[in-house]
Amino acid sequence: MRLIALETATEACSAALWIDGDLRWRLERAAARRHGELVLEQVQRLLAEAGLAPAQLDAVAVGRGPGAFTGVRLGLGVAQGLAFATGIPVVPVSTLAALAQQGADRGAREVLAVLDARMREVYWSLLHAGPDGLVTAAAESLSAPQGVRVDWGAGPRLALGSGLSAHPELVRWLGLSEPEADATALPCAREVAVLGAAAHARGEAVPPEQARPVYLRDRVAEPSRAPAAPGRGGGE
Repeated sequence: MRLIALETATEACSAALWIDGDLRWRLERAAARRHGELVLEQVQRLLAEAGLAPAQLDAVAVGRGPGAFTGVRLGLGVAQGLAFATGIPVVPVSTLAALAQQGADRGAREVLAVLDARMREVYWSLLHAGPDGLVTAAAESLSAPQGVRVDWGAGPRLALGSGLSAHPELVRWLGLSEPEADATALPCAREVAVLGAAAHARGEAVPPEQARPVYLRDRVAEPSRAPAAPGRGGGE
């Protein structure tokens, strides 16, 4: 299968090309206002290097959020435009799951993906990594840092994402040691491609007009109210 993947939901802009398990990718960190220019260049370079035309692709995977409004909209728009032009489907992939996949690839069994959402809030989700891939343990949420409540399971654990750099107190609140936290990690099209290929194989691709962004903030009337210090126990 030949799949192009895009991820533009954060300050990191990237594209990846999956060809029957062979993965090539490009990552650049830049201001969001350049994402449109950069991601199109990345797609063109990847296809040219592989000697492929867009019409030879089977699908386009895209990070569908949550993340920056402009970045999520841009990535989805580029993916839909490519899909409409070539007659291929879109595979929407959770940006948080793509980030969590990095933790799974590093050997973690319990992965907390947490992105800075501005306005003193974070996007976050807890996922378990197993032999069949990632399984969501705590649904994607938008909350104040105090609202991040994690019930850690057994096995190595890792929290990663820009939410940790914006709110470093989370590491202490969640009972993590320094090696169990990576505040520099950002979502990448490499993992969007891996998860997108698996989702495509499960029949989860959709027509481009059915691909939808996930913002989370649209569904929140006001910031979450939570206890002053999150612990390791379950939710309320």
